[in-house]
Amino acid sequence: MVCMGNICRSPMAEGMLRKALQGAGLDRHVEVDSAGTHAYHIGSSPDPRAQQAIRQRGVDISQLRGRKVEDADFERFDYILVMDGDNYDRLIDRAPAHHHAKIRRLLSFSRKYPNLDVVDPYYGGAHGFEENLDMIEDAVQGLVREISGESRVKMRPGA
Repeated sequence: MVCMGNICRSPMAEGMLRKALQGAGLDRHVEVDSAGTHAYHIGSSPDPRAQQAIRQRGVDISQLRGRKVEDADFERFDYILVMDGDNYDRLIDRAPAHHHAKIRRLLSFSRKYPNLDVVDPYYGGAHGFEENLDMIEDAVQGLVREISGESRVKMRPGA
């Protein structure tokens, strides 16, 4: 899961995906992580508003820490899911061409919000975080449906 700073949208998406994978019995088989395209918040906890909004949905992301996308991520992950078009463009420009198909918008998996941007809520109020979570939750359900039916997803060693 990738956004700009890795303290709002992508950690919320990571938390929601972990919850959905656990519900589907896939949590021990799928590696999940989040990162940012910028180095603004490396080592920082998720935004308190993001933590509060997702906690109300039964997910704790307080232990997550911001990190920047690394070149190794393009090889390591089968899916590199971005929150918006700007971050999509940044990763397409950076990734080797043979990894471009892995880079997709998270909302490409959504039934309610297909191919829209998960808008950065950082400069807005708490309502933006709730709207983001509605979008993320819908998309994550679609992603889990795809992962459940796909045998090529890399499994963690020993899983």
